[in-house]
Amino acid sequence: MTDGKRTPWVVGVSGASGTPYAAAVIRGLLAAGESVDLVVSRASRLTLLDETGIAFRDAHWRDDLAAWLERGADGKPGTYARPELDDVRYWGAGDLAAGPSSGSYPVQGMLIVPASTACVAGVALGLSKDLLQRVASVTLKERRRLVVAVRETPLNGQTLKHLVALDEAGAVVLPASPAFYAGATHIQDLVDFVAGRVLDAAGVPHRLYRRWEGELGGALASRPREANGG
Repeated sequence: MTDGKRTPWVVGVSGASGTPYAAAVIRGLLAAGESVDLVVSRASRLTLLDETGIAFRDAHWRDDLAAWLERGADGKPGTYARPELDDVRYWGAGDLAAGPSSGSYPVQGMLIVPASTACVAGVALGLSKDLLQRVASVTLKERRRLVVAVRETPLNGQTLKHLVALDEAGAVVLPASPAFYAGATHIQDLVDFVAGRVLDAAGVPHRLYRRWEGELGGALASRPREANGG
């Protein structure tokens, strides 16, 4: 929210592997009291089905999103409490007349999590072949914050050029690359680290991971004794 007016973050989910990253980012935004406009690409529905077993449907997006956000990174249902989705709006990927497709629609910025190389190419080239790419193009032209959490390895030269183009256009290129200094003991910790870095780039407060405090061994010391082998 900004000055009492709804000013959401647009979360775009492309077809790359990494739907738990998107879920963690959305949970983080909602926990921080932020509004969310959600765009789920057609390709990402296949990935979501493969990684979670959830068939994301336009007509039942609220129930499907709730089921998605309740799952942990290991796919286990009921890991998180059912979220409140009153301040989430969903826009179909083919709806090029959607609110966020216009620069006059007020948003704080856009987070593409995860971003496939095809998505990266489309945004870098300004193709706007679907709503996700169109919103990203609008975000850049309006000089709003765009965070692109690219999830692919290895990266070929063409994709690297596209990422440089996005950086030069003002986007934050944020590879989905988890760190281990935060003391991860579970796959969810690694997912939350990347999600937290995305929220850091957006300037959204969170407590998703343990921050570096300049103390060597701090993460190890913070683990339970059994995790340390004690």
